[in-house]
Amino acid sequence: MKSIHILIALGLYLAPWQLYAESINQEPEKYLSFSPAKIWNDADGKPIEAHGGGMFYENGTYYWFGEHGTPGRTRVGVMCYSSKDLYNWKNEGVALPLAYDDPNHDISLGCALERPKVIYNTATKKYVMWFHLELKGQGYDAARSGVAVSNNVTGPYTFIQSFRPNKSMARDMTLFVDDDGKAYQFYASEDNKTMHVSLLSDDYLMPSGKFERIFIGRSTEAPAVFKHQGRYYFIGSGCTAYAPNAARSAVAASIWGPWEELGNPCVGKNADKTFLSQSTFVFPVANKSGAFIFMADQWNVYENKGPRYVWLPIHFEKGRIVIRWADKWDISVFGR
Repeated sequence: MKSIHILIALGLYLAPWQLYAESINQEPEKYLSFSPAKIWNDADGKPIEAHGGGMFYENGTYYWFGEHGTPGRTRVGVMCYSSKDLYNWKNEGVALPLAYDDPNHDISLGCALERPKVIYNTATKKYVMWFHLELKGQGYDAARSGVAVSNNVTGPYTFIQSFRPNKSMARDMTLFVDDDGKAYQFYASEDNKTMHVSLLSDDYLMPSGKFERIFIGRSTEAPAVFKHQGRYYFIGSGCTAYAPNAARSAVAASIWGPWEELGNPCVGKNADKTFLSQSTFVFPVANKSGAFIFMADQWNVYENKGPRYVWLPIHFEKGRIVIRWADKWDISVFGR
């Protein structure tokens, strides 16, 4: 029954894309570059649905996980796409489906399941997914984190539970695994006024109990965290709902801080509004030292123009990170 419900939901939800002429291809386009803010189709010629996404890399393949649904309204669950070259993506299906047959389930239809991120635990040999969860009928008052696991990277993932990490509100979030294998959750807490960084348990399924409050009173959300040359970098945004604002960046010698704010890293057209998008993740390009890609979503155009993503290369200049707008670019910008 669940598979039938999922197929019905996909059919009902994807039908409106027929209105977008640019998304209809008789033969799927083969991409050779990135075109930020343009409709991006998968190998079947359908728009990629992976909002608030995160990237996982394993054995020469990238896996892009993200929400299926309009902002605040999850329609199907967490989608997974795979790619060898980062340009062309195969739809691997629903990695974590909503619980359609149980209206009382934490992730039943009507919930908001956002910003899913996947990491791998080498000790348990499990793929672990965390996400921000708002329960059906509660608006954004639940402010919880959800956890699911799988034996396979593409899923299916089994929902374990949802809770408030460290007994704190948790909304926009990301995961980061350090060089020593320790994993951390960054999440907007305290009614989004303060960010928390929380060390996870050894199996990555729960908070360890150790956490720190950072960017206190700064109302920062949409966290993306990465590490370069021994330093930790952070990109986020202000709290203006689905309206874009200027990105924020910061750097620290320790993941616990203190974090030094570096200002808006964006340069170019609409830089003051993060290119009309909001950060969701930063990931390293395999086999290219110092090469990182910034991932963001254009939320406020979704209803009228379809799903739009902004991917751009990150540059390091005088101790700061710089993200420059480009209408089109490819991985060659990072050199060999």
